[in-house]
Amino acid sequence: MRFLVLSDIHANSTALAAALSASEGRWERCVCLGDLVGYGPDPNEVVGRVRDLVDTVIRGNHDKAVCGMKAAEDFNPAARTAVEWTRSHLLPEALEYLCMLPAGPVETYGLTLVHGAIHDEDEYVFTPAQALDGLLASPSGVTFFGHTHFQGGFSYRNDRLEVIQLRAPQATGFAALRLESGTRYLLNPGSIGQPRDGDPRAAFAIADLDHEVVEFWRVPYDITAVQKRMNEAGAAEPLISRLTFGR
Repeated sequence: MRFLVLSDIHANSTALAAALSASEGRWERCVCLGDLVGYGPDPNEVVGRVRDLVDTVIRGNHDKAVCGMKAAEDFNPAARTAVEWTRSHLLPEALEYLCMLPAGPVETYGLTLVHGAIHDEDEYVFTPAQALDGLLASPSGVTFFGHTHFQGGFSYRNDRLEVIQLRAPQATGFAALRLESGTRYLLNPGSIGQPRDGDPRAAFAIADLDHEVVEFWRVPYDITAVQKRMNEAGAAEPLISRLTFGR
C-alpha cells in the first residue's frame, strides 16, 4: 500500500494543489496529520479538498483553536489573529468538519498518525530526547508526526537513536529512505503550507510499505500568489514573508 502523507497545510490551497499534482498516480490512500487551517488565506478551499480526498485525518492545534477546543490565548499574537480570522471566514460545514476531527494517535493500515507527540498531541518533537518516548511507545513500527514543520525524523534500533535528515534535490523532487527491518521510525513529512526548515517548497511524504520505502518530497509553488491573498486578508507581515524563506 502506498500512502500520501500530508501535514500542516495551513490554509494554503496553492501549495496543496502543487503537492497533489506532483504526487498524482503515485499513491493509493491519503492521510493527513492535522492543521488544515491557520496562517493561510484559503481555509474553506483546503478543508473541502481534504474532506473529498483524504481517507484518515487527525486534528492539529490550529484546528482545535478555530473550533474553540484550545485557547487562542496560548498562541502568539500573529497566530491568534489568524485563528480569529479563520473562524470568522469558515463556512459552517467546514467548521463542523474540523470540529469532528479525532485526536491522534490513530492507527491505520499499519501506520500510526499523530500531530505532535504520542503522549501529547500538542507537544513539539524536535530533538532525539523528545522523540525517544514516542519511538518506544508507538504501537506501529512507522509513526508519522507533524507540528514542527521540519521534514525528517528519527529512527531507533538496538538502543541506537539516530536523526534522519533528507533533503530532496531540485532535480528529482524527492529523497528516499529505505526502511530497515527491526527499526522503529518517527517520521515527519514536513509542512505543505508553511515550511520552517529552510526550504520554502511544499513538503510531503509518500510511504510505500510494500517496498519499505518512504519518499520525502519537496515541490515548488506560486508563493507570491499566496502572499498576495494573505495580504488582502490582513495577515501579519511575518506570516507573509516567512513563506519566501521557509523559516
